Amino acid sequence: MSLPEAVDLTVAVGSLRLANPVIAASGTFGYGVEFSHLTDLNRLGGIVVKGLSLEPMEGAPAPRLVPAAAGMLNAIGLQNVGVAKFISEKLPALRAFRTPIIANVFGRTVEEYAEVIRQLESAEGLAAYELNISCPNVACGGIQFGSDPRLVSQVVSASRAAARRPLWVKLSPNVTDIAVVARAAAEAGGDALTVANTFPAMSVDFRTRKSRLGNRTGGLSGRAIKPITLRLVHEAFQAVRIPIIGLGGIESAEDVLEYFVVGATAVQVGTASFADPRACERIINELGRLCNSEKVCSISKLTGVFGVNNS
Repeated sequence: MSLPEAVDLTVAVGSLRLANPVIAASGTFGYGVEFSHLTDLNRLGGIVVKGLSLEPMEGAPAPRLVPAAAGMLNAIGLQNVGVAKFISEKLPALRAFRTPIIANVFGRTVEEYAEVIRQLESAEGLAAYELNISCPNVACGGIQFGSDPRLVSQVVSASRAAARRPLWVKLSPNVTDIAVVARAAAEAGGDALTVANTFPAMSVDFRTRKSRLGNRTGGLSGRAIKPITLRLVHEAFQAVRIPIIGLGGIESAEDVLEYFVVGATAVQVGTASFADPRACERIINELGRLCNSEKVCSISKLTGVFGVNNS
């Protein structure tokens, strides 16, 4: 399905130019290639692959997913093949697609983040990195990197020193003031911010007195969190001058434009892909039609117009 010629869906996330603003979110789209028989990967604005660590990780015990009233909880436990196997086994297949591939990176220490990036630097086929800073720093007693601006600065600075490619920082919503953390990430060298990761939550069965997940807690995502992440994007946009990628409960073109209005330059689609593997492609098609009907000739001009009189 072709888009109306009058609508320009291209966006620039710093130096990285995307054909459209709809990006498949990390952890919800595998390594990308698993979806190639279900949807046209070349239509997507970008793909953020499953989080990569220095060594392979088995992840959390089952069950790992449980429905919520307006979304779902997950406790995957960051299962992944490790950076070396990603480079040798996953990345070659991804090079067949023209869609920009973003590597999501995490570690247990600042040094591990930097080392994962150093190994990825020698590999071809990546457009950018996304730092998952919603991880416990074992060197600091398990405190989350993303909850302390000083730790945010340390991990972003170390990653920036190791990376030549653009560096996105995926913020945790579990903070008192997202503006403070956003500024720390930007000042340390982040090229863009992804706002935000999942919200810590629980689902319990009163009959068994146990969690419905293999872990006691998980991350809440989906439509339930959209009003909160809209606010977080708005607050981050007011605090920094680098691009913001909105993430949380996006299921339609209208959701995308709402994120743009409060400050997003692009968006990521996560939970919607579990229910509909073609969600990203569908939203892109809807986006062209909606912009055309609303006489929006360039989607990028909507970024941050919240409160501006449209008369």
